Amino acid sequence: MGERKRRLEKLLPGIANRILQQLAMLLPGAMGLRVALHRLRGVRIGKDVWIGHESLIETAWPSLVSIGDRVIIGIRCTILAHFHDPGPVTIKNDAYIGPCVLILPGVTIGEGAVVMAGSVVSCSVAPMTMVQGNPASPVAKCGIPLGLSTPYKDFLSNLKPLRAASN
Repeated sequence: MGERKRRLEKLLPGIANRILQQLAMLLPGAMGLRVALHRLRGVRIGKDVWIGHESLIETAWPSLVSIGDRVIIGIRCTILAHFHDPGPVTIKNDAYIGPCVLILPGVTIGEGAVVMAGSVVSCSVAPMTMVQGNPASPVAKCGIPLGLSTPYKDFLSNLKPLRAASN
């Protein structure tokens, strides 16, 4: 009976974690309920974070994910901190993660960085840098962070492309 009890005690936290993850994906409350549910799972989350609908944040080891203050995570993003080996994922303050982004284990997204929609981030992103693509690569330096209160026009006017556009 002792072995069965030990197995159950080991299994229950994993089941609770998965239930909380599913609730966080489906329920409303991008700055309230979703954030609270992920914190209950063990994800380290700062202040004023916005998490979009259907975003998946590390299912097995949520404690390996750290999200700073004023971070925006777009809808349907996936953040993985394990594949073959676990590796922490850190998203620094004021970062913007666009919709449908995939962040792989061991990645740090720098402060004020912007990851464009649909990008696959397999390497760390420097602070105040915009990246896009698969794999994500730098395309511009950000003059100001892209936040909830930043007018998009102001953000765009402060971007500095890394290479000249070809004609």
